Amino acid sequence: AAINGMRGTGEFDADFRPKNYRELFTLLEPNGNAPLNAMLAMGSSSSTNDPEYKNFRDALPERRVTVHATAGSAPASDTGMTIIGDDNKFVVPGTILVNSGTGEVMRVTGSTAGTVTIGGVEVAKNDLVTVRNVGSATTSNTSDNDVLFIAGHAAAEGSSTPTPVSFDASVEFNYTQIFRTAFSVSNTLNATYLRTGNKEDEQRTKALKLHMSDIERAMIFGKKSETNGNTSQPLRTTGGLIESISTVKDANVDYTANGIITEADFDLLLIEDIFKYGSNQKIAFVGPRVANHLQQIGKSRFQPTQVQGTYGVNLTRYQTFAGDLLVHLHPQFRQLSHMRDSMLVVDFPDLEYRHLDGRDTQLLENRQNNDEDLVKHEYLSECGLELKQDLTHAYIKNWTAIA
Repeated sequence: AAINGMRGTGEFDADFRPKNYRELFTLLEPNGNAPLNAMLAMGSSSSTNDPEYKNFRDALPERRVTVHATAGSAPASDTGMTIIGDDNKFVVPGTILVNSGTGEVMRVTGSTAGTVTIGGVEVAKNDLVTVRNVGSATTSNTSDNDVLFIAGHAAAEGSSTPTPVSFDASVEFNYTQIFRTAFSVSNTLNATYLRTGNKEDEQRTKALKLHMSDIERAMIFGKKSETNGNTSQPLRTTGGLIESISTVKDANVDYTANGIITEADFDLLLIEDIFKYGSNQKIAFVGPRVANHLQQIGKSRFQPTQVQGTYGVNLTRYQTFAGDLLVHLHPQFRQLSHMRDSMLVVDFPDLEYRHLDGRDTQLLENRQNNDEDLVKHEYLSECGLELKQDLTHAYIKNWTAIA
């Protein structure tokens, strides 16, 4: 199975010449310290003509609202009701609302927008006039914080056009960051015969690996920022996955037993979070403890199979009932103790590597001063990561045990 927009290693034949040093790195060490970058080198990338780049995220709203009853409840005889929530603008006369708890169906006949202060914060509200318990002989009460969802619009014969509603895409942005990795070798060392080979070539290869490892860490852990933005020399840092992903599960907070995600919990995690949006095949970069959890849960259920060299990186495929989870034990998650218990799930069609025009990874040679008896080179990249959607990815942390 393939991920859209990504090439496989089989397409790198003997005559292939890498377009740039990112693709050279992919050939050198795809399973090294920067597997995310190795995959991105074979995936979608594009240039930008501005160090600040933007994208639009658009998704169908869930169209759910919450009841705000200052008295604690609204009896079935009460046709007036106040709702709050980001989606209250979709509730117009003629809207059918269903109480997700009681199943009561009600029809809105009037709606007045306003604001209400809750916990010292002013939020938008709608004061509704409703017909309660539509189509039911029984009566149901509505309580404070009940969740109502929209189930269409009901219009009378010959009625006029309903109040129009619409929603806009959100605008997100990130920055390119300038990454520089320098290395130097004295001319004396260059002229010395070494049994281990040419020292400059060795340093060139090691510096490229370090350079890509730095970019990898920024694209995972970085936070977007701009310092001295109005000056001639701004300093920018790029935002990474963990900062941008909104689906976050903390095993110390979101589950009954701190740090424990049970097999049943993991099943729900797959259904409700990991594969709720986006592709049915996703990449999971995991720490060593999470890799062990997945092995314990999956070895008898999800038929884990080794996928050698796919996308340039060795993966283990777990064919779950919710979708295919392609798992890679991230080497840097071994090095960083706080990531040992983490799983970072990414949907590659919604990721894109962005680089400033003419500033993709390049080797700049002979950067030494004229009077220095050495050679100095550097790798330079001005790049960042773009998340086209945030809900298609997930981050699970502090998963210390299973039960």
